[in-house]
Amino acid sequence: MTDWANLQAPSLADLEALAHDAYARLPEEFRALCEGVVIRVEDFPDDETMREMGCETPFDLLGLFRGIGLAQGGAMMQTGQFPNMVWLYRRPILDYWAEHEESLGHLVTHVLVHEIGHHFGLSDEDMAAIEAAAG
Repeated sequence: MTDWANLQAPSLADLEALAHDAYARLPEEFRALCEGVVIRVEDFPDDETMREMGCETPFDLLGLFRGIGLAQGGAMMQTGQFPNMVWLYRRPILDYWAEHEESLGHLVTHVLVHEIGHHFGLSDEDMAAIEAAAG
């Protein structure tokens, strides 16, 4: 049995480690879409991102993909181009987790797959299959 009395909420580093583990379990073909992706975890999106995404509160956004995948940008990174990045927002993820009945690992995998998948125009069915393959 888990000793909940002594547990603390997952830190930024904990969530980042969970995200890297989830990413490593994704099918190779999916990871190839955004080779070299950088995963960043912050507590909340910054004000500019919130305005850009039309968020009413900092809890509205669980994650965000920024970048150009191989399908759009070719195999070579252009001079001055930032790497593909997936931002995961810890506090909104933890808030969502508290309100739903799914594991934190499953939720992080879901957000990661959907942020990358939506950027590449994958269907919800495609992304569900990728999540299932990640186990």
